[in-house]
Amino acid sequence: MGYNSNGRFFMQRNLNHPPWRVPLSRREMLRRTSVGFGLTALAGLMADPSYASSTGGGAAQVPHFAPKVKNVIFAYMSGGLSHIDSFDPKPRLQKEAGEPMPFETARTMFNQDGNIWPSPWEFHNYGEAGIPVSDLFPHIAGCADDIAVIRSMTARFMEHAQANFYFHCGQPFTGFPSMGAWTTYGLGAESQDLPGFVVMGSGGIPLGGINMFSSGFLPAVHQGSFLHPDQEQPLANVRPHEPDARQRRRLAFIREMDEGFLARAGEDAQVEAAIRNYETAYRMQSAVPELCDLSGETEATRKLYGLDSTHPPKQNYALQCLTARRLIERGVRFVELTMVNGGNKGSMSNPWDQHTDLISGHTGNAFSVDQPVAGLLKDLKSRGLLEETLVIFSGEFGRTPFVQGTNGRDHNPYGFSLWLAGGGIKAGTIYGATDEYGYNAVEGIRTIHDLHATVLHLLGIDHEKLTYRFGGRDFRLTDVHGHVIHEVLT
Repeated sequence: MGYNSNGRFFMQRNLNHPPWRVPLSRREMLRRTSVGFGLTALAGLMADPSYASSTGGGAAQVPHFAPKVKNVIFAYMSGGLSHIDSFDPKPRLQKEAGEPMPFETARTMFNQDGNIWPSPWEFHNYGEAGIPVSDLFPHIAGCADDIAVIRSMTARFMEHAQANFYFHCGQPFTGFPSMGAWTTYGLGAESQDLPGFVVMGSGGIPLGGINMFSSGFLPAVHQGSFLHPDQEQPLANVRPHEPDARQRRRLAFIREMDEGFLARAGEDAQVEAAIRNYETAYRMQSAVPELCDLSGETEATRKLYGLDSTHPPKQNYALQCLTARRLIERGVRFVELTMVNGGNKGSMSNPWDQHTDLISGHTGNAFSVDQPVAGLLKDLKSRGLLEETLVIFSGEFGRTPFVQGTNGRDHNPYGFSLWLAGGGIKAGTIYGATDEYGYNAVEGIRTIHDLHATVLHLLGIDHEKLTYRFGGRDFRLTDVHGHVIHEVLT
């Protein structure tokens, strides 16, 4: 090594080799060694503390306080189920049918607002509390004493993709972790053979795409995994393509290489997650086929869910619901069911979005999900699992009390209904209210951030303390908002 006549630094190989010199300027030397500086900075960033596992591990974590439930099943009614046609009856709409709305309303999605349109379905009171449920959901109505209806939910967005992201991630755009990812980040996974967060892929993906099930900036181990229980291979590439011994040797080699990289890079949650994911994937090769094998389920259980139905969408959703029960039995923390198209002309991405032909669309969709969801509640209860499981039934917003066109309803984020069931829920109750037309929430007004805070609370997590340092800021599912809805809790 030395300097040439131009003052440039150079390196020289062993003199036994032909002369070979490579001049290096100071700028070139810094460029070649800059990776080391980046890894040093990365190691410092990864050392930032958080209230959950600092490594982002998948192992079970200790909750902040005693939880009421261990698992969540989310039945998402993508497209916007009409609250005034399901769980929030409005007699005044009958009295003023065909008249203009008596007060100024906000701009709607398509701004084709017509006159008042009463619900085409009758409501009846069910259970000891006399909870009103429309004729759309006769089976869920039979579970009225097990649910708590919240009639005063609000959303900040009326466009599907933004509203879907907001409901799932607390933000109206991509790049943020889903509620399921936050759940596994805060609590870890009980099962070593299955992911902690599973999404049923046999229904349509809500508008906005699969990123609403993402782990966002959380370690990749918390990503939602898609399961297709209706397909011959429920999980992509779950069947091994080589003998077990050879596969184990290949995985051992990959692990050795990854661990070597991790040793050089320092603590890196994403690399650690990748290593764990290889092992989980290997164990899933036997766990998933056993999970999806329903041969051990009784005929009575199959009929309870509606698996004997000749209506394919109902069969599909029944299979999702039964598989969800089997997943939580095996320690999966968070399961989301995807909405099927009940045979209407709507999109697979948002089947409840009836801007036209509301009666046909809502009837088909309700027929597809009503018995399976009720069967899920009854089955969980009979097995003692409902006490440790939270079931959520909701769409991203409601629909307008006035007609769009001749026979549809537009989006309404200003007041809508959802219901909860399971451990810690004050069952057989109604909380909040919309106005006499079902347009605005007027009593006990609640937001999606409040719902997220309540879900985490039931899981034993303080939503203000579940944070993750990213980009120099501590993020959380509820952002800087959210209040637990204690009124619906025991």
